[in-house]
Amino acid sequence: MKRDKSHALFEAAKTHIPGGVNSPVRAFRGVGGDPVFIARGKGAYLYDVDGNEYVDYVGSWGPLLLGHAHPEVLAAIAEAAALGTSFGAPTEREVRFAATLCRAVPSMQMVRLVSSGTEATMAALRVARGFTKRDKIVKIDGGYHGASDGLLAAAGSGAATLGIPGSAGVTAGTAQDTLTVAWNDAAEMRAVFAANPSQIAAVIVEPVCGNMGCVPPQPGYLEALRELTRAAGTVLIFDEVMTGFRVAFGGAQARYGIEPDLTCLGKIVGGGLPVGAYGGKREIMSCIAPLGPVYQAGTLSGNPLAVAAGEKTLELLSKPGLYESLEAASARLVDGLGALAREAGVAVSANRVGSMFTGFFSSSPVTDYASAKKSDTARFGKFFHAMLDRGVYLAPSQFEAAFVSLAHDARAIDRTLDAARQSFKSL
Repeated sequence: MKRDKSHALFEAAKTHIPGGVNSPVRAFRGVGGDPVFIARGKGAYLYDVDGNEYVDYVGSWGPLLLGHAHPEVLAAIAEAAALGTSFGAPTEREVRFAATLCRAVPSMQMVRLVSSGTEATMAALRVARGFTKRDKIVKIDGGYHGASDGLLAAAGSGAATLGIPGSAGVTAGTAQDTLTVAWNDAAEMRAVFAANPSQIAAVIVEPVCGNMGCVPPQPGYLEALRELTRAAGTVLIFDEVMTGFRVAFGGAQARYGIEPDLTCLGKIVGGGLPVGAYGGKREIMSCIAPLGPVYQAGTLSGNPLAVAAGEKTLELLSKPGLYESLEAASARLVDGLGALAREAGVAVSANRVGSMFTGFFSSSPVTDYASAKKSDTARFGKFFHAMLDRGVYLAPSQFEAAFVSLAHDARAIDRTLDAARQSFKSL
């Protein structure tokens, strides 16, 4: 495939945009080469500025469960836009949408809309600290909860360690109250609580990890977190920015039957538009201004375009049978990819939960960040480019989840498997 226009745009972008991109993973540093510049999307497909067509498994990093440019979602956005794009004041639509979210998400009694997933997790942690009057938080090694300073803590190895800055510009003081533990290790989590009695305000986890690649919880792990945090008076936060409405209607908490104290949601509840939300128990959410002393505000919170897109998206997703179809299509794709890898003699360990998945180029199961990092990233890079050249767009990193949408029909999946058969053989 020729990508001359993409290459020229990338060179031009470097003049005024750091690294030529507005988010680091887009630069293709994890796989090599230049990024593809997208012109438009429709259904399961993306089209770049050079006119190439790709089956898309990024889906704007997860939220496009209905596929790109769904006509009913576009109509809802257009209708709302005709009335005004932003007010910075309450609207009737926000009231309806908040009620919809609280009905759909099992643990949500109250919800506050924000403008991004990062803003949601940042605010949820502030609320947890204000509610418990404690300072420390616990996050997972390899878990990503947005780019706020306190969450950019590098992981320790072995026993949990105090957070150290994982980015230049983040002070040691900002990260020092962040404790990091391994995913799926309940014993290590218990040890952290034993070492920090009555000091931990919150544990924040992705109930299905997606930012080390897709890594599901081991049986009993989420139950152990729920039991441990409840006994310690610690707020359990599920970061469902990726999993909310993706792995089930109502999120991972609906799929696994575990109710956290607070839940963070992202652009998936805005039909892919920039939006976020956090919510949970009434007694905790009542700490937020103007009811309580925890301050959080946002001029664009409850943006009418995002709320309109979110309302329509959740309405469409609530129809019977959709998630069963999504599960079946995802299983067919991932099972097929695994069979093709074995046929070609390529070691791949695949994880899938619902319609999110990752194929790790590893000969052993991936259950946490340490095992994910054993993957052959160079081989993944070769596979990524082989698939891209055959018209399949994957995330440009071994450590990202891929996503199937309801627009991925048999034709799209057959095309993907055909591309994978050739790509595995090329390795």
